[in-house]
Amino acid sequence: MSNSELLRIEPVELQFPFELKKQISCSMQLTNRTDSYVAFKVKTTNPKKYCVRPNTGVVLPRSTCDVIVTMQAQKEAPEDMQCKDKFLLQAAVVSPGTTTKDITPEMFNKESGNRVEESKLRVAYVPPPRPPSPVREGSEEGSSPRASVSDNGTINQTSEYTTLSRAYVEPKENTTEVKALISKLTDEKNSVIQQNNKLQQELELLRRGSSRNRGGIPFLYVIIIGLLGILLGYLLKKT
Repeated sequence: MSNSELLRIEPVELQFPFELKKQISCSMQLTNRTDSYVAFKVKTTNPKKYCVRPNTGVVLPRSTCDVIVTMQAQKEAPEDMQCKDKFLLQAAVVSPGTTTKDITPEMFNKESGNRVEESKLRVAYVPPPRPPSPVREGSEEGSSPRASVSDNGTINQTSEYTTLSRAYVEPKENTTEVKALISKLTDEKNSVIQQNNKLQQELELLRRGSSRNRGGIPFLYVIIIGLLGILLGYLLKKT
């Protein structure tokens, strides 16, 4: 803050976030501490490098005025990021009702007996602000099911939740079908075993009768016994 009695200047150091090939602006605020009209004028040691808006004006009693200082785009960075440029702000008491169009160079001439105050402002280069770090979007995998609210206020789960529910129910249905199939095959196996036992008994009777009559087992009976054994073994492997 400047110690000037006429105008309070904030800040007293103009800080520019330096970037190559880019115009950079900063602002300062002038506050009139008095009950008089105060005219101001801004000068710089490097007028081609800076643009000041407004560079002259009148601050009404107990009011403020904002001044924007713009640095033109620079092609090269200065050594050690040091800037030797300076600004000079002149303030002078003027007659009530004075406007910017009425300002003349003589108003800031101390030799004319005018009350003039001068404030020097330094220039500093500061690092540009860092961009915000990117935020990773949540992965779709492993995320919890989302819900939407309908017009009547009820919560509707998305299709993702519905798919998970179906995937959970379907194994129950498959388990029931498998159990039914196993039960059916078991019944068929038991039926075949019973029929096989019955045929074994009949063959045993026929074999005994044949042994008494001819002394041997007919070849047809041997084939039948072999086929029944093959059928029984197939059914047992299937179940």
